[in-house]
Amino acid sequence: MSENKRKEQLKQLIISLCSVSSVSGFEKRASEKVKELCSEGFDEFYSDSVGNCTLVKRCGRENAPRVLVDAHLDEVGMIVSGICDGGFLRVTNMGGIDVSILQAADVMIYGNEILRGVIGSTPPHLKKSDDLPKPNELLVDVGLPKEKLEELVPLGTPVGFAPVYTELLGEKLCGKAFDDKACGACAVFAVANTPRENLAADVYVTLSAMEETNRLGGVSASTFAIDPDYAMTIDVGFARTPGTKDLETSKMGEGISITASASTHRVLTELCEKLCDKHEIPYTVLASPMGTGTNATSVNLVGLGIPVVDVGLPLASMHTYVEVISLTDALTLCDLVSRFICDKDIAAKMTQREEIEL
Repeated sequence: MSENKRKEQLKQLIISLCSVSSVSGFEKRASEKVKELCSEGFDEFYSDSVGNCTLVKRCGRENAPRVLVDAHLDEVGMIVSGICDGGFLRVTNMGGIDVSILQAADVMIYGNEILRGVIGSTPPHLKKSDDLPKPNELLVDVGLPKEKLEELVPLGTPVGFAPVYTELLGEKLCGKAFDDKACGACAVFAVANTPRENLAADVYVTLSAMEETNRLGGVSASTFAIDPDYAMTIDVGFARTPGTKDLETSKMGEGISITASASTHRVLTELCEKLCDKHEIPYTVLASPMGTGTNATSVNLVGLGIPVVDVGLPLASMHTYVEVISLTDALTLCDLVSRFICDKDIAAKMTQREEIEL
């Protein structure tokens, strides 16, 4: 497959998966659509009571090692907390959304019917101060009377950003929910397109629940059920923009990141770096001493402990409806995932279940 064709197919999968509503805590609603979009090229798909979706591709050998590749399915959003006169819904945030970007946002309300709305914004002429509203003071303008909204929108209904996507110059893509479904799309694309005979292990791809609202994450349940020999967690990382620190960010368009942390496996991380060096996969090493802020921290402590490496895709404007990624970086991530799940040396070292010095 040509590079341009791979890039186009990956772009379409990213947009399709990220367009699916999966506000944190409501991932189960997305499982059938995820199955429809992602199952091709896999042997099995299942979801669990937590909302995790798991895809399995077996290598065809008995007693093969198990490798987990995880990206979280949930996205930041809002939840309806009240219904007001005049066609307004009161909402509050689900996950870490910056209130400063919410006023005038275009949103979807996923009640008994899917409704379009906008988050109201007070005109500057009428503002008494420059203070931003608190999350629980936000109002969504739907345009329906209160009685109709009470019929269509039960309290607790999820609200997400409208799925609008734009291509920018420099092979960049802009839109909502790239955190972290863009990484999930890359994992699915990579594994689905890797020949079975090349696999070093049975591969489990989890699109996991509740990363944005629960630091333990739904990934703990799915990882316990799979009991992998080793794992790679993939999440978006901070792209370098003016005013950010080099040690915490990576340059967009120059590959992926690998994080060194107390909550990741030292040997597996170094083996992953060597894998990148061997195959000329561009990467940046980031240091996050206390924890990665990703599912790696949870995966690491499941069962008897799972060796895990944490990989990042640079992203700008995180937790907004105009998140930006590089399609070049996304293809790089696909290449790393494919190499990782096929590396027999890594599989052999990780199945020994003990600390192996390089």
